[in-house]
Amino acid sequence: MSLSENKLTVRSSADLATAVPYLIGFHPSDGSIVVIACRDRRIVFAARGDLPASGSPAHHLRDLTAQLVPVVQRQQPITDLVIVGYGAQGHIDPALRVVGDGFTATGLAVRELLRVTGSRIFSLTCDDPACCPPQGTPFDPTTSLVAVNATVAGLVARPDRAAVASRFTAVDSTCDGIRHATSEATARMAALKTSGSTAVFEAGVHAVRGALRQHDDGSRLTDGEVAWLTVLMTHRPVRDLAVDLTQPHDEHVTFWAEVTRRADDAFVPAPATVLALTAWRCGDGVLAVMAAERALQIDPDYQLAVLLLQALHTGLPPSVFEQAITSTHPNPSIPNTPNEQE
Repeated sequence: MSLSENKLTVRSSADLATAVPYLIGFHPSDGSIVVIACRDRRIVFAARGDLPASGSPAHHLRDLTAQLVPVVQRQQPITDLVIVGYGAQGHIDPALRVVGDGFTATGLAVRELLRVTGSRIFSLTCDDPACCPPQGTPFDPTTSLVAVNATVAGLVARPDRAAVASRFTAVDSTCDGIRHATSEATARMAALKTSGSTAVFEAGVHAVRGALRQHDDGSRLTDGEVAWLTVLMTHRPVRDLAVDLTQPHDEHVTFWAEVTRRADDAFVPAPATVLALTAWRCGDGVLAVMAAERALQIDPDYQLAVLLLQALHTGLPPSVFEQAITSTHPNPSIPNTPNEQE
């Protein structure tokens, strides 16, 4: 099988185990389960979840399955699934069978159940020792052609979720300059608001366009520029303009990750949400979810992040969400009232 967009060929279970971290963006830890949806021998979707701890009530695993099934079903048409679990046999094998049965009961074909334990992969659905020995099949991602081709294709497999979060999470030692710059930007914004909504929006247009252009030209924003941009983005039309002007490519993901990482905590929700939406449009669901969660960690009522996270959890494609927000927010070229915030 192959990954539909990046044309990576997966010829064996070992190849698939090597490919999974590139599909989800990081190496899954023990206790993870990954459901891979295929369409005519092409991988079109992958969803990861955390299995309940060993000894948990049975309904916890059924609940997880009930959450995963509709997410995968929304990716139709799907021809079959491969489900991969990570960890020890006693914990993973029973869980894989329950989850597999849950998908089969809905009419989805489960082609293979695989367990990855350390550097070996085991098949629960193949009993032919010639291709699936009972002692497992060893695999080494560092020497795999799949890993090499994935890297060449621009795919990244970070060590764990923490490594993904580090892209947009602030380091305390870097915050002093931003705090001072944000205080100045907040005072500047208060003065600007006295001139009305149009003045705020026009300043936002200048700041957003300039910041994206500066990044595209290879220049890093100063603390003052980051602070002013994030303060202006508390005005919803400015944030919506940022959404509209941001392109779905990795360079703009990197840009919004840096802005989110450097922003003063109180002003994180807007850039984090733009980061989440941009990552989602680029196919990086893990980064999208984590960035939206970061926005809601600061402001649990930040509505765009709430809606985005709901869409991500239900497996909707980015196009559906983009159509929804286009129909519900005004044209960003038309400023709204001075006090309109998220």
